[in-house]
Order: sequence, then C-alpha cells, then structure tokens
Amino acid sequence: MSWWRNGVIYQIYPRSFADSDGDGVGDLRGIAAHIDHVAALGADAIWLSPFFPSPMADFGYDVSDYCDVDPLFGTLADFDDLVRECHAAGIRIVIDWVPNHTSDRHPWFAASRSDRGDPKRDWYVWRDGDGPPNDWTSQFGAVGPAWTFDEPTGQWYLHSFMAEQPDLNWDNPEVEAAMHDVIRFWMDRGVDGLRLDAIHKIAKDPLLRDHAGAARRHDEDWETIHERLRGIRRVVDEYEDRMIVGEVALQDLHRIVLYLESGDQLHLAHNFVFVDLPWDAEAFRTSIDDFEALADRTAWPAWFLENHDKPRLASRFGPGPARAAAVMLYALRGTPFIYQGQELGLPDAEIPPDRVVDVDGRDPVRAPMPWSGGPGVGFTDAEPWLPPVADAATLNVRAQAGDPRSALSLFRRLADLRRATPALVHGDQRTVEAGPDVLAWIRGEEILAAVNFAAEPRPLELRGEVVLSSDPDRGDRDGLGPDEAVIMRLDA
Repeated sequence: MSWWRNGVIYQIYPRSFADSDGDGVGDLRGIAAHIDHVAALGADAIWLSPFFPSPMADFGYDVSDYCDVDPLFGTLADFDDLVRECHAAGIRIVIDWVPNHTSDRHPWFAASRSDRGDPKRDWYVWRDGDGPPNDWTSQFGAVGPAWTFDEPTGQWYLHSFMAEQPDLNWDNPEVEAAMHDVIRFWMDRGVDGLRLDAIHKIAKDPLLRDHAGAARRHDEDWETIHERLRGIRRVVDEYEDRMIVGEVALQDLHRIVLYLESGDQLHLAHNFVFVDLPWDAEAFRTSIDDFEALADRTAWPAWFLENHDKPRLASRFGPGPARAAAVMLYALRGTPFIYQGQELGLPDAEIPPDRVVDVDGRDPVRAPMPWSGGPGVGFTDAEPWLPPVADAATLNVRAQAGDPRSALSLFRRLADLRRATPALVHGDQRTVEAGPDVLAWIRGEEILAAVNFAAEPRPLELRGEVVLSSDPDRGDRDGLGPDEAVIMRLDA
C-alpha cells in the first residue's frame, strides 16, 4: 500500500514551530531539531506550509520565487538537510505549492504589468473596463471585487484572494509549463509530495461571465480543472512513489470526489464538508457515509479537523470533544492530517489588539508551538512573533510528555495502536447503529470505534474489549462517558 495511505500527515506552520536563530520566528533548522516529536506521533510525512521567498502579505501564500527559501526560514541547503534528516527517520516531506496566484512582487508579474505588449502580459488575467470586468469577489484582506485597476497600463487584473496575489492565467500553456517545471524543481530535491493550495481556483470560466443568475460559480472548479490535474499528475508520476493532496475548498462532496476519480488526478483531497461540521453524531455519520457512497474504490479519504486557517477544536467544541476527535481521525478509513499543536489539545490563542498581524483573524491558530514553560515557551529565546496560548505552562510538550493523562500521551497511544493494528489502516469500514448521539463504525471485522457526541453518558450496545479511550478516567465502566471515544476489539 502506498505510504500516504499508511500513516499520519502532520502539518507544520514553519513560522510557529521552532525558532533556531533567536529572531522570534520559526525556521527550517528549528523543524529539523524536533523530528523525533513528529515520529512519536506515527507521522509518515510532514506537510510544510510555504517557506518560499515572499513579501508576507499572506504569510508566504504570496510567493515571489517558487524555487528558493525565504531567508526568514533559512536556505536551500537547510531545506536539503531537513529532507535528508526526515528521510533518515522514515518521514516524508510534503510541501505547499501555490499554483493559482503569485505575489505581485514576483518577477513574472513585474514583467506582466510593465507593458501591455510584454511577453508575460498573458501570464495573468487582464481586462479592460470602466469598472471591474465582472461581479467576482476576492477572499481575504479587504474583501470586495476580485479586480484591481493598474493605472500605468490602464487595465484590471484578477486576484481571487488579496490584491497582492494576482491570479496566474492557466489558460496560457506557457504558465502551465512553467508551473510544471516548479514541481520538477522540488521533486528533484527529494520532495515526496505536494499539497496543492486552492487548487479548485486554477480553472475558471475563460469568458469571465458573472455569477449572478448562474447555476454555479464561474471563478473556480470549471470543467477544465480535471485535465489540468491530469497534467500535474503526469509530471508527479515522472517520479517514483510521490503524492499530491489538494485543498479543494468546496462544500459539495460530490464535486470534491470528482477530483479523485479514475486514479489519474489527485491522490487525496481535503474534505471541507467534514471540517466544518457541528459536533453532532448524525452530521458526521452522514458525511462519512456519503464519501463512501460517492467515491469509487480508487478514491482514498483524507480527514482533518484543524489547520492553519481553522479554529482549534478545543476552542470550537471543548477539550473533551477535541480528544474524542483525535480517536475518530486515527480510526477512520483514510489518511488523518494533524495540525501542529492539535496533539497538545491547544485552544486558540488570545491575541491582544496591538499584536494582531493577520487582518483575517487567523492569528489565534498560528500561535507558537509551546515546547516548554517560560517566556519563549521553548519556541524561541526572543519575543515570539505571536503570543503563545495562555495555558502554555501546562499545555506544552515537556509537561505533557510525562503525563499519561495528557492529550499528547493520547495521540502517542493512538499512533502506536494504529501501527500495531492492520485493520485500522487497511480494513474496510462500515458505520453501525449504536444508539442516540453515538457514531460507531467497524474496521475489518475485529475493530469497533465509537464516539459519544453527547455531554452525558450513553450506553454502548456492542460488546468487546476497550483497548483505548479518549477519557483518562474511564476505568472499567460500561457504555460511553460524556464526549468519550473508544476503540474496541469486538467479541468473537
């Protein structure tokens, strides 16, 4: 079975993981110093959020050079060292690739906006108009029209996100070829996979028609997406045993599954229906069953409930549900994605108004990783770029590593159990009825996982030996405690 189906993929936000040079910002050497922590979580791979040269208008998702490392994070030599150290530990490297847009400081865009006759003019989307060329809107930053007027050349350019992030024109074959070369650059350096940022955005209606009155959006998920994905996949398949996972930020599970079909597009797609569910057993059961019903057997699920853009589970639902969700992620058929700090049960950090750096409100989930107590929480010897969570003195790695009741100990036990239990990795899956407020599913024929979504105890009608519980105070009781999740070996 392919490596990306076997274990866990652990997301690292480099700015906030570990600072090795005392500037208050995380870096590649800091990541290399903590590979043992990642390995103990049973991770088969780390996914690195962008570390490329960038003006940091969107903290690295505005790329000014796809083929280098921003000095804030280190050098290409540091990256190569990190790849070697991870591979020596049996851990793969997945990097963020941002194909929809560049920074407005990228040399490609500088050339494109220099003159209407420049050879790179058509590498971006330019249009005439007395006002914005259509009714498309942007995301992030000052949300409004997805168009900015460029005075020197007298045209509007398209940006699906911030004005500092102009969209590349994927209808231009030269753009597609250049981006394929970016893939090869990193694959040649030993990268094992790519996370495709906002991949649904690279295929738009070439006629740029308005959304108003249309049955579907015109600025994303256009039918050309599937052939473009096949082109990307052909490049990736030039290399042995590589993987691509897509950020398909759609709320239509059927359309997400289309990105996985036939085995020649994405290997994995982040499920944005799943991540936004309320803490409700029926909602999760429906989402899980719908994926199984819609997907063909070539499609492999990818489950996540936290990332660098989404609120922490402990703040969203509470500490108990956050622990239960960990059991769910490790026990479902598919590949779990864990975001740094999730294994500590971190809540969102409280960011004072004078420390806010992201106008879109994502600072609380990007607070520094607390490795120990003290002012810099083991993350840095300087003032960290964002303040850590309020309870870092008790929620840090050092404190939790020696506490068998901690969230970190739960995650490590889950990793050990998953590695030792083939049914949790390879076994088929079916949900089963287990009473009100309880989501339960069987892996293979031997393992039962169950989650109580209620804040009160619930009976569990199926019988077996509990081998792991999210509740450190479970003892030998029958049934499920409030917000408890268990993994059981079923009675023969």
